[in-house]
Amino acid sequence: MSKQANNPKTSQWQALSQAHHLAPFSDYRQLAEKGPRIITEAKGVHLWDSEGNKILDGMAGLWCVAVGYGREELVEAAAQQMRQLPFYNTFFQTAHPPVLELAHAISQLAPAGMNHVFFTGSGSEGNDTMLRLVRHYWACKGMPAKKIIIGRDNGYHGSTVAGASLGGMKFMHEQGDLPIPGIAHIPQPYWFGEGGEQSPEEFGIWAADQLEQKILELGEENVAAFIAEPIQGAGGVIIPPETYWPRIKEILAKYDILFVADEVICGFGRTGEWFGSQYYDLKPDLMTIAKGLTSGYVPMGGLIVSDKVFDVIEAHGDFNHGFTYSGHPVAAAVGLENLRILKDEGIVERVKAETAPYLQQRLRELADHPLVGEVRGLGMLGAIELVQDKATRKRYPSDRAVGMICRGHCFNNGLIMRAVGDTMIIAPPLVISRAEIDELVEKARKCLDLTLRDL
Repeated sequence: MSKQANNPKTSQWQALSQAHHLAPFSDYRQLAEKGPRIITEAKGVHLWDSEGNKILDGMAGLWCVAVGYGREELVEAAAQQMRQLPFYNTFFQTAHPPVLELAHAISQLAPAGMNHVFFTGSGSEGNDTMLRLVRHYWACKGMPAKKIIIGRDNGYHGSTVAGASLGGMKFMHEQGDLPIPGIAHIPQPYWFGEGGEQSPEEFGIWAADQLEQKILELGEENVAAFIAEPIQGAGGVIIPPETYWPRIKEILAKYDILFVADEVICGFGRTGEWFGSQYYDLKPDLMTIAKGLTSGYVPMGGLIVSDKVFDVIEAHGDFNHGFTYSGHPVAAAVGLENLRILKDEGIVERVKAETAPYLQQRLRELADHPLVGEVRGLGMLGAIELVQDKATRKRYPSDRAVGMICRGHCFNNGLIMRAVGDTMIIAPPLVISRAEIDELVEKARKCLDLTLRDL
């Protein structure tokens, strides 16, 4: 291990990691050299590791711990449900109260006409479900050739075979012979990285027009749906230019294809609205959900289905799809209590009116840093672009790994800030206070200073 541990248990746990644990999205050689940081405790927006270091969690776990850590109400909801009905499936015309009540609660928050929920164990499973449901929908309508789903380069829709195929991350496609057939991709609306000499407004129109070009290229009779995150999260908190979504809506209105909004990250308050689709006034036919649904306390995802789609499926009869844990009663009980907390404590409203504007104001103070080419953000999402030349947006050579240098300094200075290439991103718990936002920004500036020193 690269760093001497003071707590003997740290080394023991790291040895177990090396001997037995296959970690997600990890370079196993690097992990063997350093050993994982062992997180042992959490409260509010802070974590503690096995060495006693206090860390501000600028990523809400993995975009998901909306109501913060240590909420006893969620623990009690899980315990009470475990005592009463720890598990039963929702197959074969059977249900239980928590899953039915949660489906109803979600329908009350979703955009108009989105009244049906299929539950899964994750957002990845939600997008697998979406792929099957979309193709089944068109087959029910007598158009089985409409199979192709269009996604975006650098979009993220999970890491299952279907989810990784729908996403446009090339490094994922390189492993496992992906994408699977019937998936196409168009350019992402990433002005800072790919806009060239165009203005953001011009680039937004150009990026949106790529959808229409792809539909025409493939043939409308073959295209089933377009899937997109309102804001690309794992791709680097890519917030489309203001011209992008209005133009996309115009294109979708012209063609007979479905629109799928992947709300796994944007859903349940992160934009200051309950869903990113409401922030941008989108009209999805289906919405994938997860993460903030239970604040990550237990695994749960789902697919919200519009009346338009459901009516066709219902008329056909069976949808031969499901998971053992679809609508797990403990997850549903936690989801219900989590939504109650978000509503009763006015968390989403406070994000919109108070804490998100303050976060965005403070974050933009970092734009004066010599290493920062752009600061952008919306709601409880933010990105800091690290560059060699601010005027031209020129990056450092990739082998300098500037983002990883910065992440390392964050690691050692009590802040979790994720690196996507040379873009540093944040998505803190929705309950973060103004004082904790100050702490986040001050630590981020310190880590930027240390990164610049190293360069």
